[in-house]
Amino acid sequence: MAERVEQEEIFSQVLRAGRRTYFFDVRATKADDYYLTVTESKKFTHDDGSFHYQKHKIYLYKEDFADFHEMLGKATDYIINEKGSEVISERHQKNYKKEEAVTEEPTTEEAKTPESFTDVSFEDI
Repeated sequence: MAERVEQEEIFSQVLRAGRRTYFFDVRATKADDYYLTVTESKKFTHDDGSFHYQKHKIYLYKEDFADFHEMLGKATDYIINEKGSEVISERHQKNYKKEEAVTEEPTTEEAKTPESFTDVSFEDI
């Protein structure tokens, strides 16, 4: 029976963000080189008051640092350029009101019949 040995963190930082916590941990490979793990831990509370954490982890190795850094920068820059840095979310702002799209009633040619709809299985989403 193989015994799992947990890698010790060499350097660690924690970012707490509401119900989520992000851990940035530098660890060592068996060859004594370093890599990064990024773990998202999210707290879920059950109706009875008990709770559990759901964790997602990515491993990032040195050979991918430059590309990862570049793509992360491009993605975050795109979001800020398109939407600004203000957080707009029902969860973050109690007085946030979602704009409702104004739609016109379809003409008789545009009206959909039940036969024209496609069945969608949400189990795949």
